[in-house]
Amino acid sequence: MMTGTLTGTLTETGTGQTMSVDADLAAIRAIAEAVPDPELVVVTVGDLGIVRDIRTGDGTVEIDVTPTYSACPATLAIELEIETAVNSAGYAAVVRRVLSPAWTTDWITPEGRTKLKEAGIAPPIARSDDDSGAVQYFSQPVVPCPRCDSHDTARLSAFGATACKAQYQCASCHEPFDYFKCL
Repeated sequence: MMTGTLTGTLTETGTGQTMSVDADLAAIRAIAEAVPDPELVVVTVGDLGIVRDIRTGDGTVEIDVTPTYSACPATLAIELEIETAVNSAGYAAVVRRVLSPAWTTDWITPEGRTKLKEAGIAPPIARSDDDSGAVQYFSQPVVPCPRCDSHDTARLSAFGATACKAQYQCASCHEPFDYFKCL
């Protein structure tokens, strides 16, 4: 996370107004990270940890964003929403897509995990390594129910409402739920 202040004088915005670029990068980060995810509206892009870096150059704010996966259909919408939010606050923003390193569910904040669970979506389970250090991707995790916390659950489908989720059902409370897959 980059902190500090922008340097410069005055910049013309798209609205014809001028703004001072002496502003706190933390405030700009807060604006960018407050954008809701269009597919999982209960969390923000900040909760998902996809805003990677914010810096300035030539009177603009450059924001690096890493999509949750490279084929995510919401990527362009997220980038445009971040750019619009920051521009609406009076900063000339440019959003860049950064694919490396790839996003991981480990970047979801604790607040984001709580919001997912409160919305009835099981948050991703932390990845585990075996003794060789290789990540085990192919074992099916035991996913606790986000409603009753039972571990007596079963996967119904490898895909839920979006490609990043799987559909599960709880044998204890009998409720179906989505699980945000670990990446």
